[in-house]
Amino acid sequence: MAEANEMNLEKTSEHFEEIIGMCRGVFINKMRDYGSAWRILRTPSLTDQIYIKANRIRSIQEKGISKVQEGIQPEFIGIVNYSVMALIQLDLGAAEELNMEEEKAKTLFDKYIYAARDLMLNKNHDYDEAWRNMRISSLTDIILMKLMRIKQIEDNEGETFVSEGVDANYNDIINYAVFALIRLED
Repeated sequence: MAEANEMNLEKTSEHFEEIIGMCRGVFINKMRDYGSAWRILRTPSLTDQIYIKANRIRSIQEKGISKVQEGIQPEFIGIVNYSVMALIQLDLGAAEELNMEEEKAKTLFDKYIYAARDLMLNKNHDYDEAWRNMRISSLTDIILMKLMRIKQIEDNEGETFVSEGVDANYNDIINYAVFALIRLED
């Protein structure tokens, strides 16, 4: 049993790397198209952008059709990337000066995505890959719940009594979105 679990954890790590590569590629290509215009966004604006994407996924899941010919996979990729942007903004703050060098953006992307991955590996060990038995719709709902938590913390000006902060919720959102992307490929 322990050996099978170890193999699953290794498989998850490999899948995570593939998904990260896909998300990173989109992030870099969008940087090449738009530069770092996202640097002007305050974190609540990024939270709302993530909410729009998660809400669209849920809408498509409930309706069973999409009138815009872009499926839910690009939306989950957007959730990952906007969550990384939000973590960067939490660290650096919103900027009036929008010129972030591509190499710096890549370095920051990697810093935050791999921190989320490390968190996922630790939690995945403890939870025994439970996410593999979850519905993609449940992963979507959990992302939406995490966003509601973030909005409440933002509305409380970052104050919490016993809960994790905004950054922990963004990390969880990254991981749930990656799990959904893995499940979509399975």
